[in-house]
Amino acid sequence: MRNLTGYLEKNMDEFLSLLRTLVNMDSPTTEKSATDIFGNYLNNYCNNLGVYSEVIKQDTYGNHLKVVYGDGEEQILVLCHMDTVWPMGESNRRPFKIVGDKAYGPGVFDMKTGIVQSIFAIKYFKENNRRFNKKFVFLYNSDEEVGSPSSRSIIEKEALKSQQVLVLEPAEPPGNLKTARKGVGMFEIEVTGRASHAGAAHQQGLSAIKELALQILHLESMTNYALGTTVNVGVISGGTRRNVVPAEAKALVDIRAINVEEAIKVEKEILSLKPFTTGINISVSGSINRPPMVKTEKITELFLKAKNIASELGFDIKDDLSGGGSDGNFTANLNIPTLDGLGGVGDGAHSENEYIELKEISNRTALFIQLLEMLSN
Repeated sequence: MRNLTGYLEKNMDEFLSLLRTLVNMDSPTTEKSATDIFGNYLNNYCNNLGVYSEVIKQDTYGNHLKVVYGDGEEQILVLCHMDTVWPMGESNRRPFKIVGDKAYGPGVFDMKTGIVQSIFAIKYFKENNRRFNKKFVFLYNSDEEVGSPSSRSIIEKEALKSQQVLVLEPAEPPGNLKTARKGVGMFEIEVTGRASHAGAAHQQGLSAIKELALQILHLESMTNYALGTTVNVGVISGGTRRNVVPAEAKALVDIRAINVEEAIKVEKEILSLKPFTTGINISVSGSINRPPMVKTEKITELFLKAKNIASELGFDIKDDLSGGGSDGNFTANLNIPTLDGLGGVGDGAHSENEYIELKEISNRTALFIQLLEMLSN
């Protein structure tokens, strides 16, 4: 372990240089060309390290990247995502910077630090000629932030061939690993009424916005903090002009639930919404996109292995439930032991003040590398 810590400290300038490069490369989910540039950069980096890599072509979203170290019959799967929620031009507006003991920039916390940790694990193994009984499969997808529509089947296929799955999503603040996650559902509600003149024939109209307002109150009332369930109407739109009774309105809804039964219950309730107003039509689409990641005995065992390694490295870690979803939800739902939150320590995911703590990089990277080594034997 002492050799590993020394290696990471010796190469910290290179770690931060690569992190700077990746943060300063815009990779929004919706921009295939940008995420492909990002993925090509990673692919070339891994090729220069002398490891096998495969570009998995996609039509709508960016291409995914699969990198393999070793050639054992059994495998351990490592998940990372290349996409961020930030639009093109964001890295020019607020590029990577270091202020004191923190590093800032779009995607630095979620989850480009985790990507660099994975690359440095490969680099460490390669440069030190490390050989293991299992192969490590690193999968970098380009559409995680929108629910992994093109990569889910790839992730699940690789997970079913794996003994464990490690996810380099950022740690749960203040630094906990994630052994459970809420399930995530995404829905779209479209309301259709009847337009009319707001002054001369108001009574002849059927306001889609008024109906949507009633539906929003109903939807938000489904939130139950005691059960860990939240229903959030995050986006609304509708109407055409101030003096027209609106004939159309729309809402985008996010739900979170801790267990499968509750997720299914809320999903069913949303899909069966009925209009409060006679003559109004409502159309609901969507589903539970990510099943809950439920903490199992095998996940607990995996966490305890990580906790013991952290103790040997001189620090303590705890585990936690996260309200956010990740690709780890998919793999855990397949009963593959999954440990999440092994990436950067910091805060502010999806916000302009997201950051990582520089002093935690060596510890977390060493923890990840040592965990891979332990699981491979």
